[in-house]
Amino acid sequence: MDELIEQLTAKVGIDNAVAEKTVGIILGFLRNEGPAEPVNALIEKIPGAEAAIASSSTSGGFGSLMGGGLMALGSKLMGLGLGMGDIQNVARELFKFGRTKIGTDDMDKIIAGTPGLSQFS
Repeated sequence: MDELIEQLTAKVGIDNAVAEKTVGIILGFLRNEGPAEPVNALIEKIPGAEAAIASSSTSGGFGSLMGGGLMALGSKLMGLGLGMGDIQNVARELFKFGRTKIGTDDMDKIIAGTPGLSQFS
């Protein structure tokens, strides 16, 4: 997780706390919306991912009023102060990082198998 957080802070320009929360939110979204096998493989390859997912999950709030899916993900990330450009950059860095951890084929399965995600790849 530390390696990914460092990449996000350096390349996207967000601070460590926001980067960690962002990763947790995105990985939680992938777990709920994406193809189980490659998503679980990705989460297993990122030390600290489970803790980040747990700490970023919220019960209730605006996101739950919108339901799930990409709109809820976007609202949660914007709630952290990220703009659309930041979100796209974070997604690209996360996908690039994921490819180094689980391979291009499995990362592409996650992107293709998660509704709305391909626009961020």
